[in-house]
Amino acid sequence: MSVIEEERVRGAVFKDINAEDEDQQPTVIESLCMNCYENGSTRLLLTKIPFFKEIIISSFSCPHCNWTNTEIQSAGRIQEQGVLYTLQVKTKEDMNREVVKSDSASTRIPQLDFEIPAFTQKGSLSTIEGLLDRAVVGLEQDQPIRKVCVLFVHLSEFHKFDINCIIDDPSGNSFIENPFAPQKDTALTVTHYKRTPEHNAALGIEEEENDEKPGNDLDAMRNEVLVFNTNCPECNAPANTNMKLVQIPHFKEVIIMATNCDSCGHRTNEVKSGGATEELGTRITLHLTDPSDMSRDLLKSETCSVLIPELEFELGMAALGGKFTTLEGLLKDIKDLIVSKNPFMCGDSSTADRAEKLELFGQKIDKIIAGEMDVHIILDDPAGNSYLQNVYAPDPDPEMKIEKYTRTFEQNEDLGLNDMKTEGYAEK
Repeated sequence: MSVIEEERVRGAVFKDINAEDEDQQPTVIESLCMNCYENGSTRLLLTKIPFFKEIIISSFSCPHCNWTNTEIQSAGRIQEQGVLYTLQVKTKEDMNREVVKSDSASTRIPQLDFEIPAFTQKGSLSTIEGLLDRAVVGLEQDQPIRKVCVLFVHLSEFHKFDINCIIDDPSGNSFIENPFAPQKDTALTVTHYKRTPEHNAALGIEEEENDEKPGNDLDAMRNEVLVFNTNCPECNAPANTNMKLVQIPHFKEVIIMATNCDSCGHRTNEVKSGGATEELGTRITLHLTDPSDMSRDLLKSETCSVLIPELEFELGMAALGGKFTTLEGLLKDIKDLIVSKNPFMCGDSSTADRAEKLELFGQKIDKIIAGEMDVHIILDDPAGNSYLQNVYAPDPDPEMKIEKYTRTFEQNEDLGLNDMKTEGYAEK
């Protein structure tokens, strides 16, 4: 069977969640109950949900002892970066936040010196309270032998504590709900990071070794479009990615990568900075005064955050990756990310208040695109590698303000600059 045929079969197996699809029925398998060691039944459902692509949902039930268990396992691809969620749990509402935790994710509560290591629990779709309840149940087993009375009491009454719940997932396939979306969640910090060789080894990813010495072929790259094979991020079918080194006027060189999928029609582009991190960060503020502003070219690096103060909205760095598009294209991507592709906008996770709130946000974005709202768009890039077109160039733009600022320690930490040593090296 060819690769394309295999991907078509995969697309037929993993279908979108649809309550009206009578053909999408779970597979029932007779299996052993680990509680009473009688035979029970396991139901398996292969499906797709937003953000997490293909997943396998399993549910076990035993008619003899009534023991049940549910698990969720990612069947999609591992993300390019790992993700670290830090949630300050202060209220009962924080305990009700929905969580998708993959089996490669670790969970820590520093205040209790408690940790659930990676690969010790199966993936689950639950809440913060359910996640910790599951840990309590695990600690209850063989309690006299484990001698964890004090920790058990603390976990049993965790709702009374002001704690931090940290989920670290090198695969990037875990998620904690933001109940205030599209506004910024002040209690939740999301950090994307590059995996270490140890992370890749634990995930079963083999790093490619490149023994070729880099050559001085920048001139050839400027005049040539490089093509390499990859997989579509939507349907995982084989596709081609084009890469080109481009000089942006009045800015710098960037690397643009575009992927087109012939199987599902999905198109995506990503931008990487072709230069080094600037000495100063850049904050670009544009006052939208005319619908023609939507056609301004825009380069958003993966380290750039987007703010719309009038909507109390902030999009963190790495949320949309690097993009070379127009201002209209960026706003449409923000609307798709917050409204259309939000996994908590459909199914049992959806509530009327949340759906109405996000729908209102989408309508406001449409008004901004149509030029019916007076707002400011702010691009804040600590690395200084983002750009917004000045239509009055080389003269100053009266509606655009560009500020250079010194990065904070935390911003340098996010960029990995604090531990980077660039002085004192000598060639041997």
